[in-house]
Amino acid sequence: MAKNLLQASLKEGKTLYGPFCKVQDPAMVEIAALGGFDFVIIDMEHGPYSIESTQNMIRAAEARGITPVVRVTENSETLILRTLDIGVKCIQVPQICTKTDAERLVKSTKFYPKGERGMCRYVRAAEYTNISAADHFGKANNDITTIIHIEGMEGINNLEEIVQVDGIDVIFLGPYDLSQSCGVPGLVNDPKVVDAMKGAVETAKKYGKFVGTFTETPEKAKMWKDIGVQYISYAVDVGLVMNSFKEITAQLKA
Repeated sequence: MAKNLLQASLKEGKTLYGPFCKVQDPAMVEIAALGGFDFVIIDMEHGPYSIESTQNMIRAAEARGITPVVRVTENSETLILRTLDIGVKCIQVPQICTKTDAERLVKSTKFYPKGERGMCRYVRAAEYTNISAADHFGKANNDITTIIHIEGMEGINNLEEIVQVDGIDVIFLGPYDLSQSCGVPGLVNDPKVVDAMKGAVETAKKYGKFVGTFTETPEKAKMWKDIGVQYISYAVDVGLVMNSFKEITAQLKA
């Protein structure tokens, strides 16, 4: 199976960029890779993906050498199990608000003794038994990158406890949901939102956690990079295509 390049690159201090993907065609993943992105986030939460279509997106990413990340719909033991079994090594989970949420997530992503992930070798993650049981169950815990979404003030207020949970690797700050929690829905550049996020970055870095967030402009991406954010989700495939189409048609029809 493909190595977890995202995890290795973050540990090397690199800043990584990648879009959310909602289009279910593996060609979109290939285009992102060929265009120079480091990862893609296959978005099951806000996209129309099934486990089957997600699996094909993962295959496309691995074939082109770009890291696939899957954002699941919820902190569900069964859903996380199925997603890891199809071979993804980076899983992103929304709406983590408390230490208990984070601990429950780790139990779902790790095998014994760190967790309670269901054990099966007859899956893509174990190369359909091509990987020995000892290697699969023994090494998987170190191969999985667990990314949590902090999307509201409850999560921000509990972050000091959340980041101390062993097995959480990346703290992803969701500006849109956070803006709603701050009472300024959609205004992701409002000082309430930005200040909350900056404070969260400091807390996460204090405990040695990597930090990620979502941006829609190169200027904002640079701002967060300078603050110490390494895992930067840049826009969404459908939005990038829409903006490109609008720019082209405006020139054609001028």
